[in-house]
Amino acid sequence: MYASPEPAPPPVRVHDPLAVAVGNASLLGVGYLILGRRKTALGTGIITLVLLSILVSAAQWWCETLVLLWWAAVVAHGWSAAGGRTGRVTVGGQRMVALGVTVPVLLAAGLLRFDAARIEQRVAEAREDGDCARVLSDGKSAWFGHRVAGAPAISSGDEAVDACRRLRTAEAKLTTGLTAGDTGSLKAGFDILASVLAEPGNRRTVGTALDGFLGRLPTQDACRTVTVTDWLRNRRPDHDALDRSSSAVTRTAPAALVGCGDNLMKAKEWASARARYQQLLDQYPQDGRTGTAKEGVREATLSIELAHVRSLLEGSYDEQPGYCSSPAKYSGAKAYGRGINRALFYGNDEYTDDLPGKWRVKDAADAVLVVCVGEQKQGSTVETCTYRSKSSGKLYQVSFHKIALPVKVYELRTGRLVVNRKVQIGGRSCPSVIKYNSSFLDDFGPDPDRYVNPSKSDVRAAFTSLIDR
Repeated sequence: MYASPEPAPPPVRVHDPLAVAVGNASLLGVGYLILGRRKTALGTGIITLVLLSILVSAAQWWCETLVLLWWAAVVAHGWSAAGGRTGRVTVGGQRMVALGVTVPVLLAAGLLRFDAARIEQRVAEAREDGDCARVLSDGKSAWFGHRVAGAPAISSGDEAVDACRRLRTAEAKLTTGLTAGDTGSLKAGFDILASVLAEPGNRRTVGTALDGFLGRLPTQDACRTVTVTDWLRNRRPDHDALDRSSSAVTRTAPAALVGCGDNLMKAKEWASARARYQQLLDQYPQDGRTGTAKEGVREATLSIELAHVRSLLEGSYDEQPGYCSSPAKYSGAKAYGRGINRALFYGNDEYTDDLPGKWRVKDAADAVLVVCVGEQKQGSTVETCTYRSKSSGKLYQVSFHKIALPVKVYELRTGRLVVNRKVQIGGRSCPSVIKYNSSFLDDFGPDPDRYVNPSKSDVRAAFTSLIDR
Protein backbone atom coordinates (compact mmCIF):
# COMPACT_ATOMS: atom_id res chain seq x y z
CA MET A 1 0.00 0.00 0.00
CA TYR A 2 1.07 3.47 -0.68
CA ALA A 3 0.49 6.43 1.74
CA SER A 4 0.36 10.04 0.56
CA PRO A 5 2.40 12.53 2.53
CA GLU A 6 0.50 14.99 4.85
CA PRO A 7 0.41 18.59 3.66
CA ALA A 8 2.98 20.80 5.33
CA PRO A 9 1.51 23.17 7.93
CA PRO A 10 1.31 26.86 6.90
CA PRO A 11 4.27 28.89 7.97
CA VAL A 12 3.85 30.63 11.28
CA ARG A 13 3.70 34.40 10.80
CA VAL A 14 6.10 36.12 13.14
CA HIS A 15 5.41 39.66 14.44
CA ASP A 16 7.94 42.03 15.88
CA PRO A 17 6.39 43.64 19.04
CA LEU A 18 8.62 46.68 18.76
CA ALA A 19 7.68 47.21 15.11
CA VAL A 20 3.98 46.95 15.98
CA ALA A 21 4.34 49.38 18.88
CA VAL A 22 6.32 51.83 16.75
CA GLY A 23 3.81 51.49 13.91
CA ASN A 24 0.93 52.26 16.26
CA ALA A 25 2.87 55.29 17.54
CA SER A 26 2.04 56.95 14.22
CA LEU A 27 -1.69 56.84 15.20
CA LEU A 28 -2.32 55.60 11.66
CA GLY A 29 -2.93 51.99 12.70
CA VAL A 30 0.25 50.77 11.01
CA GLY A 31 1.02 48.38 13.88
CA TYR A 32 -2.38 46.72 13.59
CA LEU A 33 -1.92 46.42 9.86
CA ILE A 34 1.38 44.61 10.53
CA LEU A 35 -0.60 42.26 12.79
CA GLY A 36 -3.19 41.86 10.04
CA ARG A 37 -5.95 43.39 12.14
CA ARG A 38 -7.51 45.66 9.59
CA LYS A 39 -10.76 46.21 11.44
CA THR A 40 -8.88 47.16 14.58
CA ALA A 41 -6.73 49.54 12.55
CA LEU A 42 -9.87 51.10 11.04
CA GLY A 43 -11.55 51.39 14.43
CA THR A 44 -8.57 53.01 16.09
CA GLY A 45 -8.21 55.34 13.12
CA ILE A 46 -11.82 56.52 13.55
CA ILE A 47 -11.33 57.06 17.27
CA THR A 48 -8.12 58.98 16.54
CA LEU A 49 -9.95 61.25 14.07
CA VAL A 50 -12.68 61.93 16.64
CA LEU A 51 -10.12 62.80 19.32
CA LEU A 52 -8.18 65.06 16.93
CA SER A 53 -11.44 66.82 15.96
CA ILE A 54 -12.18 67.44 19.63
CA LEU A 55 -8.62 68.68 20.10
CA VAL A 56 -8.85 71.12 17.19
CA SER A 57 -12.27 72.46 18.18
CA ALA A 58 -11.77 72.67 21.96
CA ALA A 59 -8.01 73.38 21.90
CA GLN A 60 -7.62 72.74 25.63
CA TRP A 61 -4.78 71.11 27.53
CA TRP A 62 -7.01 68.24 28.64
CA CYS A 63 -7.69 67.44 24.99
CA GLU A 64 -3.97 67.05 24.39
CA THR A 65 -3.74 64.88 27.51
CA LEU A 66 -6.57 62.73 26.22
CA VAL A 67 -4.86 62.32 22.83
CA LEU A 68 -1.55 61.53 24.55
CA LEU A 69 -3.20 58.86 26.72
CA TRP A 70 -4.85 57.40 23.63
CA TRP A 71 -1.47 57.37 21.87
CA ALA A 72 0.14 55.58 24.80
CA ALA A 73 -2.74 53.10 24.97
CA VAL A 74 -2.52 52.28 21.25
CA VAL A 75 1.26 51.83 21.48
CA ALA A 76 0.96 49.62 24.58
CA HIS A 77 -1.84 47.59 23.06
CA GLY A 78 0.14 47.02 19.87
CA TRP A 79 3.14 45.90 21.91
CA SER A 80 0.97 43.53 23.92
CA ALA A 81 -0.93 42.21 20.90
CA ALA A 82 2.36 41.31 19.20
CA GLY A 83 3.51 39.24 22.19
CA GLY A 84 5.26 41.87 24.22
CA ARG A 85 8.23 40.66 26.16
CA THR A 86 7.39 37.01 25.45
CA GLY A 87 7.63 37.49 21.73
CA ARG A 88 11.16 38.71 21.45
CA VAL A 89 11.32 38.55 17.71
CA THR A 90 13.08 40.93 15.46
CA VAL A 91 11.72 41.38 11.98
CA GLY A 92 13.75 43.90 10.06
CA GLY A 93 11.20 44.49 7.32
CA GLN A 94 8.43 45.25 9.84
CA ARG A 95 10.61 47.63 11.74
CA MET A 96 11.59 49.44 8.55
CA VAL A 97 7.94 49.89 7.60
CA ALA A 98 6.99 51.05 11.08
CA LEU A 99 9.88 53.47 11.31
CA GLY A 100 9.32 54.68 7.74
CA VAL A 101 5.80 55.78 8.66
CA THR A 102 6.05 56.77 12.31
CA VAL A 103 9.28 58.76 12.25
CA PRO A 104 8.07 61.24 9.59
CA VAL A 105 4.71 61.56 11.37
CA LEU A 106 6.30 62.26 14.76
CA LEU A 107 8.91 64.54 13.21
CA ALA A 108 6.24 66.52 11.37
CA ALA A 109 4.15 66.76 14.54
CA GLY A 110 7.15 68.02 16.48
CA LEU A 111 8.08 70.60 13.88
CA LEU A 112 4.50 71.79 13.55
CA ARG A 113 4.18 72.07 17.32
CA PHE A 114 7.39 74.07 17.48
CA ASP A 115 6.21 76.34 14.65
CA ALA A 116 2.81 76.74 16.32
CA ALA A 117 4.58 77.93 19.46
CA ARG A 118 6.59 80.43 17.39
CA ILE A 119 3.42 81.73 15.73
CA GLU A 120 1.74 82.09 19.12
CA GLN A 121 4.77 83.98 20.44
CA ARG A 122 4.80 86.40 17.48
CA VAL A 123 1.07 86.99 17.85
CA ALA A 124 1.47 87.57 21.57
CA GLU A 125 4.30 90.06 20.99
CA ALA A 126 2.26 91.92 18.37
CA ARG A 127 -0.72 92.07 20.71
CA GLU A 128 1.48 93.35 23.50
CA ASP A 129 2.70 96.07 21.14
CA GLY A 130 -0.90 96.95 20.34
CA ASP A 131 -0.28 96.13 16.66
CA CYS A 132 -3.40 94.43 15.30
CA ALA A 133 -2.04 94.49 11.76
CA ARG A 134 0.80 92.18 12.81
CA VAL A 135 -1.55 90.04 14.89
CA LEU A 136 -3.74 89.42 11.88
CA SER A 137 -0.80 88.88 9.55
CA ASP A 138 0.99 86.40 11.83
CA GLY A 139 -2.26 84.67 12.72
CA LYS A 140 -2.96 83.93 9.06
CA SER A 141 0.16 81.75 8.84
CA ALA A 142 -1.42 79.04 11.02
CA TRP A 143 -3.05 76.13 9.16
CA PHE A 144 -4.75 72.88 10.05
CA GLY A 145 -1.49 71.07 10.79
CA HIS A 146 -0.56 73.69 13.36
CA ARG A 147 -3.98 73.35 14.97
CA VAL A 148 -3.53 69.58 15.32
CA ALA A 149 0.04 69.65 16.58
CA GLY A 150 -0.17 72.76 18.76
CA ALA A 151 -3.86 73.39 19.36
CA PRO A 152 -3.64 75.31 22.68
CA ALA A 153 -0.90 77.62 21.37
CA ILE A 154 -2.74 78.30 18.13
CA SER A 155 -5.97 78.74 20.09
CA SER A 156 -4.37 81.53 22.09
CA GLY A 157 -3.32 83.19 18.86
CA ASP A 158 -6.80 82.69 17.45
CA GLU A 159 -8.26 84.55 20.41
CA ALA A 160 -5.95 87.48 19.68
CA VAL A 161 -6.83 87.38 15.98
CA ASP A 162 -10.55 87.30 16.78
CA ALA A 163 -10.15 90.24 19.15
CA CYS A 164 -8.33 92.23 16.47
CA ARG A 165 -10.98 91.43 13.90
CA ARG A 166 -13.61 92.75 16.30
CA LEU A 167 -11.46 95.82 16.87
CA ARG A 168 -11.37 96.39 13.11
CA THR A 169 -15.17 96.32 13.17
CA ALA A 170 -15.15 98.77 16.06
CA GLU A 171 -12.80 101.08 14.15
CA ALA A 172 -15.14 101.00 11.15
CA LYS A 173 -18.09 101.90 13.40
CA LEU A 174 -16.16 104.75 15.01
CA THR A 175 -15.11 106.02 11.58
CA THR A 176 -18.76 106.15 10.56
CA GLY A 177 -19.51 108.03 13.75
CA LEU A 178 -16.82 110.59 12.92
CA THR A 179 -17.63 111.05 9.26
CA ALA A 180 -21.42 111.02 9.55
CA GLY A 181 -21.96 112.19 13.11
CA ASP A 182 -23.83 108.92 13.74
CA THR A 183 -24.09 108.43 17.50
CA GLY A 184 -25.52 104.95 17.00
CA SER A 185 -22.28 103.91 15.31
CA LEU A 186 -20.28 105.52 18.10
CA LYS A 187 -22.15 103.49 20.69
CA ALA A 188 -21.71 100.29 18.71
CA GLY A 189 -17.98 100.97 18.35
CA PHE A 190 -17.46 101.67 22.05
CA ASP A 191 -19.51 98.60 23.01
CA ILE A 192 -17.15 96.45 20.95
CA LEU A 193 -14.10 98.15 22.47
CA ALA A 194 -15.49 97.49 25.96
CA SER A 195 -16.19 93.83 25.21
CA VAL A 196 -12.68 93.26 23.82
CA LEU A 197 -11.10 95.18 26.71
CA ALA A 198 -12.92 92.91 29.17
CA GLU A 199 -10.95 89.94 27.80
CA PRO A 200 -7.42 89.44 29.19
CA GLY A 201 -4.45 90.63 27.14
CA ASN A 202 -6.20 93.14 24.91
CA ARG A 203 -5.46 96.38 26.77
CA ARG A 204 -2.77 97.53 24.33
CA THR A 205 -4.69 96.71 21.14
CA VAL A 206 -7.83 98.38 22.46
CA GLY A 207 -5.72 101.38 23.47
CA THR A 208 -4.30 101.63 19.95
CA ALA A 209 -7.79 101.52 18.42
CA LEU A 210 -9.03 104.16 20.87
CA ASP A 211 -6.00 106.37 20.18
CA GLY A 212 -6.66 106.15 16.45
CA PHE A 213 -10.24 107.31 16.99
CA LEU A 214 -9.41 110.12 19.40
CA GLY A 215 -6.51 111.25 17.23
CA ARG A 216 -8.96 112.06 14.45
CA LEU A 217 -10.69 114.64 16.59
CA PRO A 218 -11.51 117.33 15.73
CA THR A 219 -13.07 116.54 12.36
CA GLN A 220 -13.16 119.04 9.53
CA ASP A 221 -16.81 119.80 10.34
CA ALA A 222 -17.06 121.64 13.67
CA CYS A 223 -20.73 120.76 14.20
CA ARG A 224 -20.03 117.09 13.54
CA THR A 225 -17.20 117.29 16.05
CA VAL A 226 -19.64 118.72 18.59
CA THR A 227 -22.01 115.81 17.97
CA VAL A 228 -19.17 113.38 18.72
CA THR A 229 -17.84 115.24 21.75
CA ASP A 230 -21.35 115.65 23.17
CA TRP A 231 -21.85 111.90 22.92
CA LEU A 232 -18.47 111.22 24.53
CA ARG A 233 -19.22 113.73 27.29
CA ASN A 234 -22.56 112.09 28.07
CA ARG A 235 -21.19 108.56 27.88
CA ARG A 236 -21.46 106.75 31.19
CA PRO A 237 -17.94 106.12 32.54
CA ASP A 238 -16.94 102.49 33.02
CA HIS A 239 -13.81 103.26 35.08
CA ASP A 240 -11.55 101.64 32.53
CA ALA A 241 -9.14 102.68 29.79
CA LEU A 242 -11.99 103.93 27.61
CA ASP A 243 -12.72 106.74 30.06
CA ARG A 244 -9.69 108.67 28.86
CA SER A 245 -11.83 109.75 25.91
CA SER A 246 -12.95 112.54 28.24
CA SER A 247 -9.56 114.22 27.78
CA ALA A 248 -10.19 114.43 24.04
CA VAL A 249 -13.52 116.11 24.79
CA THR A 250 -11.82 118.75 26.92
CA ARG A 251 -9.19 119.24 24.22
CA THR A 252 -11.50 119.62 21.24
CA ALA A 253 -15.00 120.58 22.38
CA PRO A 254 -14.53 124.31 23.17
CA ALA A 255 -13.08 125.20 19.78
CA ALA A 256 -15.64 122.98 18.05
CA LEU A 257 -18.52 124.68 19.86
CA VAL A 258 -17.37 128.12 18.75
CA GLY A 259 -16.69 126.91 15.21
CA CYS A 260 -20.07 125.21 15.01
CA GLY A 261 -21.77 128.35 16.28
CA ASP A 262 -19.99 130.41 13.62
CA ASN A 263 -21.03 127.97 10.88
CA LEU A 264 -24.64 128.01 12.04
CA MET A 265 -24.59 131.81 12.08
CA LYS A 266 -23.47 131.79 8.44
CA ALA A 267 -26.30 129.37 7.65
CA LYS A 268 -28.73 131.75 9.43
CA GLU A 269 -29.67 129.07 11.96
CA TRP A 270 -29.66 131.59 14.76
CA ALA A 271 -31.27 129.56 17.53
CA SER A 272 -28.95 126.58 17.04
CA ALA A 273 -25.95 128.89 16.88
CA ARG A 274 -26.90 130.59 20.14
CA ALA A 275 -27.35 127.19 21.79
CA ARG A 276 -23.79 126.17 20.84
CA TYR A 277 -22.27 129.42 22.09
CA GLN A 278 -24.22 129.12 25.33
CA GLN A 279 -23.11 125.50 25.70
CA LEU A 280 -19.50 126.66 25.76
CA LEU A 281 -20.28 129.23 28.45
CA ASP A 282 -22.11 126.65 30.55
CA GLN A 283 -19.68 123.75 30.21
CA TYR A 284 -16.33 125.53 29.91
CA PRO A 285 -16.65 128.86 31.77
CA GLN A 286 -12.87 129.11 32.23
CA ASP A 287 -12.01 128.61 28.56
CA GLY A 288 -10.29 131.44 26.73
CA ARG A 289 -13.02 131.49 24.08
CA THR A 290 -15.77 132.66 26.43
CA GLY A 291 -15.48 136.23 25.15
CA THR A 292 -16.10 135.06 21.61
CA ALA A 293 -18.97 132.90 22.80
CA LYS A 294 -20.62 135.80 24.66
CA GLU A 295 -20.40 137.94 21.56
CA GLY A 296 -21.82 135.03 19.56
CA VAL A 297 -24.76 134.71 21.95
CA ARG A 298 -25.43 138.45 21.61
CA GLU A 299 -25.26 138.41 17.81
CA ALA A 300 -27.41 135.29 17.57
CA THR A 301 -29.98 136.81 19.91
CA LEU A 302 -30.11 139.98 17.84
CA SER A 303 -30.50 137.94 14.68
CA ILE A 304 -33.33 135.95 16.22
CA GLU A 305 -35.07 139.13 17.34
CA LEU A 306 -34.60 140.78 13.96
CA ALA A 307 -35.91 137.74 12.10
CA HIS A 308 -38.97 137.69 14.36
CA VAL A 309 -39.61 141.39 13.85
CA ARG A 310 -39.27 141.01 10.09
CA SER A 311 -41.78 138.19 10.11
CA LEU A 312 -44.25 140.41 12.00
CA LEU A 313 -43.71 143.22 9.51
CA GLU A 314 -44.42 141.14 6.43
CA GLY A 315 -47.08 142.64 4.16
CA SER A 316 -47.67 145.75 2.10
CA TYR A 317 -47.03 149.24 3.36
CA ASP A 318 -50.63 150.39 2.83
CA GLU A 319 -51.89 147.88 5.40
CA GLN A 320 -51.00 147.39 9.03
CA PRO A 321 -48.93 144.22 9.59
CA GLY A 322 -49.08 141.87 12.56
CA TYR A 323 -46.44 143.92 14.36
CA CYS A 324 -48.96 146.71 14.95
CA SER A 325 -51.02 144.44 17.19
CA SER A 326 -48.24 142.19 18.53
CA PRO A 327 -45.05 144.23 18.72
CA ALA A 328 -41.64 142.69 19.44
CA LYS A 329 -38.27 144.12 20.29
CA TYR A 330 -35.06 144.25 18.32
CA SER A 331 -32.34 145.06 20.83
CA GLY A 332 -29.93 146.09 18.09
CA ALA A 333 -32.00 149.13 17.13
CA LYS A 334 -31.12 152.63 18.32
CA ALA A 335 -33.05 154.11 21.20
CA TYR A 336 -35.87 156.58 20.55
CA GLY A 337 -34.25 159.92 21.31
CA ARG A 338 -33.32 163.35 20.07
CA GLY A 339 -32.90 164.05 16.40
CA ILE A 340 -34.50 162.28 13.47
CA ASN A 341 -35.74 158.81 14.42
CA ARG A 342 -35.99 156.96 11.15
CA ALA A 343 -38.99 154.72 10.86
CA LEU A 344 -40.94 152.09 9.01
CA PHE A 345 -44.40 153.42 8.09
CA TYR A 346 -47.38 151.13 7.60
CA GLY A 347 -51.00 151.90 6.76
CA ASN A 348 -52.63 154.77 4.89
CA ASP A 349 -49.78 155.34 2.48
CA GLU A 350 -51.86 158.03 0.77
CA TYR A 351 -50.34 160.41 3.29
CA THR A 352 -47.27 158.60 4.62
CA ASP A 353 -45.85 158.46 1.11
CA ASP A 354 -45.52 162.25 1.28
CA LEU A 355 -43.14 162.10 4.23
CA PRO A 356 -39.46 162.92 3.62
CA GLY A 357 -37.22 160.11 2.44
CA LYS A 358 -34.69 160.81 5.21
CA TRP A 359 -37.34 159.80 7.72
CA ARG A 360 -37.92 156.43 6.15
CA VAL A 361 -36.03 153.14 6.03
CA LYS A 362 -36.73 149.97 4.10
CA ASP A 363 -35.56 147.39 6.63
CA ALA A 364 -36.07 146.87 10.34
CA ALA A 365 -32.31 146.59 10.84
CA ASP A 366 -32.03 150.34 10.14
CA ALA A 367 -35.18 151.54 11.91
CA VAL A 368 -35.72 153.25 15.25
CA LEU A 369 -39.51 153.31 15.10
CA VAL A 370 -42.39 151.39 13.61
CA VAL A 371 -45.27 153.76 12.82
CA CYS A 372 -48.73 152.24 12.33
CA VAL A 373 -51.26 154.61 10.75
CA GLY A 374 -54.99 153.87 10.80
CA GLU A 375 -57.88 155.00 8.61
CA GLN A 376 -58.56 158.71 8.33
CA LYS A 377 -61.37 160.43 10.18
CA GLN A 378 -62.64 163.99 10.41
CA GLY A 379 -60.58 166.10 12.72
CA SER A 380 -61.25 169.57 14.07
CA THR A 381 -63.01 172.13 11.92
CA VAL A 382 -60.70 174.57 10.23
CA GLU A 383 -63.20 176.86 8.51
CA THR A 384 -66.85 176.95 7.37
CA CYS A 385 -67.70 178.66 4.07
CA THR A 386 -70.91 179.49 2.16
CA TYR A 387 -71.31 178.41 -1.45
CA ARG A 388 -74.04 179.30 -3.99
CA SER A 389 -75.21 176.70 -6.45
CA LYS A 390 -74.93 177.86 -10.06
CA SER A 391 -77.90 175.77 -11.13
CA SER A 392 -80.40 176.51 -8.38
CA GLY A 393 -78.96 179.58 -6.71
CA LYS A 394 -79.29 177.97 -3.29
CA LEU A 395 -76.78 178.69 -0.54
CA TYR A 396 -74.94 175.86 1.23
CA GLN A 397 -72.69 175.79 4.31
CA VAL A 398 -69.57 173.60 3.95
CA SER A 399 -67.23 172.93 6.89
CA PHE A 400 -63.63 171.91 6.21
CA HIS A 401 -61.96 169.54 8.70
CA LYS A 402 -58.41 168.51 9.36
CA ILE A 403 -57.48 164.90 8.47
CA ALA A 404 -57.33 162.92 11.69
CA LEU A 405 -55.16 159.76 11.57
CA PRO A 406 -54.90 157.36 14.52
CA VAL A 407 -51.19 156.66 14.95
CA LYS A 408 -49.31 154.13 17.10
CA VAL A 409 -45.55 154.51 17.31
CA TYR A 410 -43.42 151.66 18.66
CA GLU A 411 -39.82 151.94 19.75
CA LEU A 412 -38.19 149.03 17.93
CA ARG A 413 -35.41 148.65 20.49
CA THR A 414 -37.87 147.70 23.23
CA GLY A 415 -41.10 146.96 21.34
CA ARG A 416 -42.69 149.56 23.62
CA LEU A 417 -45.61 151.75 22.52
CA VAL A 418 -44.27 155.31 22.82
CA VAL A 419 -47.03 157.23 21.02
CA ASN A 420 -50.74 156.45 20.76
CA ARG A 421 -52.75 159.40 19.54
CA LYS A 422 -54.41 161.06 16.61
CA VAL A 423 -52.38 163.13 14.21
CA GLN A 424 -54.28 165.94 12.52
CA ILE A 425 -53.12 167.13 9.13
CA GLY A 426 -54.02 170.70 8.16
CA GLY A 427 -54.31 172.18 4.69
CA ARG A 428 -56.05 174.56 2.39
CA SER A 429 -59.77 175.15 2.96
CA CYS A 430 -62.66 177.04 1.37
CA PRO A 431 -61.57 176.90 -2.27
CA SER A 432 -63.34 179.34 -4.58
CA VAL A 433 -65.22 176.57 -6.33
CA ILE A 434 -66.22 173.11 -5.16
CA LYS A 435 -67.69 170.39 -7.26
CA TYR A 436 -70.44 168.02 -6.27
CA ASN A 437 -72.96 165.74 -7.91
CA SER A 438 -76.66 166.64 -8.18
CA SER A 439 -79.66 164.92 -9.74
CA PHE A 440 -81.64 166.24 -12.73
CA LEU A 441 -84.74 166.84 -10.62
CA ASP A 442 -83.26 168.25 -7.44
CA ASP A 443 -80.10 169.88 -6.15
CA PHE A 444 -79.15 168.48 -2.73
CA GLY A 445 -75.98 170.55 -2.54
CA PRO A 446 -72.43 169.56 -1.66
CA ASP A 447 -71.41 167.44 1.31
CA PRO A 448 -71.54 169.76 4.33
CA ASP A 449 -68.32 168.29 5.75
CA ARG A 450 -65.14 168.08 3.73
CA TYR A 451 -61.42 167.51 4.32
CA VAL A 452 -58.83 170.16 3.85
CA ASN A 453 -56.45 169.79 0.93
CA PRO A 454 -53.02 169.12 2.54
CA SER A 455 -49.64 169.72 0.96
CA LYS A 456 -46.54 167.63 1.59
CA SER A 457 -45.36 170.21 4.08
CA ASP A 458 -48.71 169.94 5.92
CA VAL A 459 -48.32 166.15 6.17
CA ARG A 460 -44.74 166.55 7.32
CA ALA A 461 -45.73 169.12 9.93
CA ALA A 462 -48.30 166.73 11.38
CA PHE A 463 -45.76 163.91 11.82
CA THR A 464 -42.72 166.00 12.76
CA SER A 465 -43.27 165.78 16.50
CA LEU A 466 -43.23 161.97 16.24
CA ILE A 467 -40.08 161.63 14.17
CA ASP A 468 -37.89 164.67 14.74
CA ARG A 469 -37.42 165.38 18.43
